Amino acid sequence: MGRFEDEYMDVLQNIEFALVSMYQQYPEMTDWDAMEVVKGLIRTYKAERDGRPAPMLRLGPLAQEAYEFVRAMCEWRLGRQPLELERETEQGPEEFALDVGEGAITLDEMIACLQRVLNSIEHWNKRMGRRGYFDFMSQFVR
Repeated sequence: MGRFEDEYMDVLQNIEFALVSMYQQYPEMTDWDAMEVVKGLIRTYKAERDGRPAPMLRLGPLAQEAYEFVRAMCEWRLGRQPLELERETEQGPEEFALDVGEGAITLDEMIACLQRVLNSIEHWNKRMGRRGYFDFMSQFVR
């Protein structure tokens, strides 16, 4: 594993957790959807960094929902907002929030992390097919 992956392991895992969670909820999701989500986030954050308006993204309903969920994770890692999640308990679903903590990353760091995730999606998609990334990552995210 490279130095970058070691330094940003927690951020990369958070982004991948969000993507795989969407896939587990919507098994019809493909690597193509994940690529579109991550490319859209890269474009959005690059525009923000460069002082340009956010791009108009044309995402299907499933990719749009995934985009919003992954973006919420990214915003939390950028230190901008708490992350609201739901977990299963014996009494049923329970909502909770993770407060914005210390250790927020910069826009450039977020863009670099998203690019690493995109490279991973493309790698596993080429190697294992239209759900190769999700098939590979699902063994690590439960």
